[in-house]
Amino acid sequence: MTPPHPLAETVQVLAFDIFGTVVDWHGSICREVQALHPGVDGDAFARAWRAGYQPAMARVRSGELGWTLIDDLHRLILDDILPRFGLAHLDDAQRRHLNRVWHRLDAWPDSVEGLTRLKRRFTITTLSNGNIGLLTDMAKRAGLPWDCILSAEVFRAYKPDPATYLGVARVFDLRPEQVMLVAAHHDDLEGARGCGLRSAYIERPLEFGAAHVKDVSPQPGNHLHAASLTALADQLGC
Repeated sequence: MTPPHPLAETVQVLAFDIFGTVVDWHGSICREVQALHPGVDGDAFARAWRAGYQPAMARVRSGELGWTLIDDLHRLILDDILPRFGLAHLDDAQRRHLNRVWHRLDAWPDSVEGLTRLKRRFTITTLSNGNIGLLTDMAKRAGLPWDCILSAEVFRAYKPDPATYLGVARVFDLRPEQVMLVAAHHDDLEGARGCGLRSAYIERPLEFGAAHVKDVSPQPGNHLHAASLTALADQLGC
């Protein structure tokens, strides 16, 4: 049996990005949109909704919008894209239900097993731009066994603001190098490393769907690179 990576001896908390890393936002939204509105291209709808995510957060960062929860940013984006997909007729109740699809995202097949194993050795927490209510509903439905739910909402800052990464270390009274961010996005991991955290990249080639396979090649700088959360558990001796 391969011995665990040396970082297993120094890292105490694993903080997880959620959308794309632990849960399949694209596939989940595709399935729900196509079930509710069979004439809509679920793939295009899911990608259009997600494409509004960074610009919406940029409006908060710039001060154009005051502090705004992701649930509310998702609704702003949704209202903007519905006419493009012939859904401008949806009433407020229908829009509210659709917007909460982000609370109902399915976990990747390896996520629950991987997290359960990692939890035996480490404290596992979310570190997501998603708000606390969203993350809690998602965890309850998908069976995600978090020890703690941390969110941009706690720090009133969106990743990659250093307040988010350093906030995890502060919450647990640890040095930054005792925290590892686990994510499927290199920019998120780069932000964490810039604050002194350790980083683990998780391959999610189908994050944007089978028609848009993502390059998951290793990149220099990441401390660990794993094909899945169960593979990460293997590397860390869990």
